[in-house]
Amino acid sequence: MTSDPFFHPVSGFDLPRFAGIPTFMRLPHVAPDHPRFSEIDVALVGVPWDSGTTNRPGPRHGPRQLRDASTMIRAEHPVSGMRPFEAMACADVGDVAPNPADIQESMKRITAFYDQLLSSDIMPLTAGGDHLSSLPILRSLGRKAPLGMIHFDSHTDLFNSYFGGTMFTHGTPFRRAVEEGLLDPKRVVQIGIRGTAYDTEDKDFAKSVGIRIITIEEFHDRGVVDVMQEAREIAGDAPTYVSYDIDFVDPTFAPGTGTPEVGGPNSYQALQVVRALEGLNIVGADMVEVSPPFDASGGTAFLGVSIMFELLCIMAGRMSAA
Repeated sequence: MTSDPFFHPVSGFDLPRFAGIPTFMRLPHVAPDHPRFSEIDVALVGVPWDSGTTNRPGPRHGPRQLRDASTMIRAEHPVSGMRPFEAMACADVGDVAPNPADIQESMKRITAFYDQLLSSDIMPLTAGGDHLSSLPILRSLGRKAPLGMIHFDSHTDLFNSYFGGTMFTHGTPFRRAVEEGLLDPKRVVQIGIRGTAYDTEDKDFAKSVGIRIITIEEFHDRGVVDVMQEAREIAGDAPTYVSYDIDFVDPTFAPGTGTPEVGGPNSYQALQVVRALEGLNIVGADMVEVSPPFDASGGTAFLGVSIMFELLCIMAGRMSAA
């Protein structure tokens, strides 16, 4: 347990939640050049980048809105009683600086930023950004050995290309990650997949390499507990990444995203699936595709950071048990 007040959030009893400079969950801002950077256990990172978006842009503004919404997050989990800010040293390490005019350079910058975190044994919890952001993160985390992945989404993001040969979009990151040996496809499960489709190319690829797809119909038929038990079995005890696209959630509850699909889980189920990850060997996680231009009420961002807090608590539980 850490009692170092430096790594604790600012209390709402000391400064009202609507006041002060917003950082993730009111944590200290500790940039990579800060003298206490190496003391961090879990870093909350912003990746304000959406150059992989193929339709409605806006997730590049996600980290800023998520930070603002996160000032409403308090210190204790309502069910488990976990107090993650006391169980580990957490900090907001700021944003990766992308090149908004160059996809390849941006991905190199993102990977280099995460290499800094790994070199100090810091676990990342990321706020995107569109889903292409996950690929350069995995290029860092999965460099030494392929990871398993539990992926919540309405889309597989396993397509090969877009518009006759564009290989890097938010619809292709996990196809590239499998091809590059960053993910072990037999330890990848995708949950919530739904919506109309161009064709079955993505599902055909998944079947050919052993990725398990759980459609939304199967999710609703079986329920959270049963589905997540299978997901845990697929991930096993080996290092696993969690990627959470906010469009996994039905747009009734999370309209602020670029490619919404109807028929998804409600906001409570959105939390339940993360709680079911307890005890897994999670080495990093992301929350992506929150798009402020389509989030007039701010409710999507608040759900997004609530899910991030759930992920943080799972990370804290794993770290406390280690």
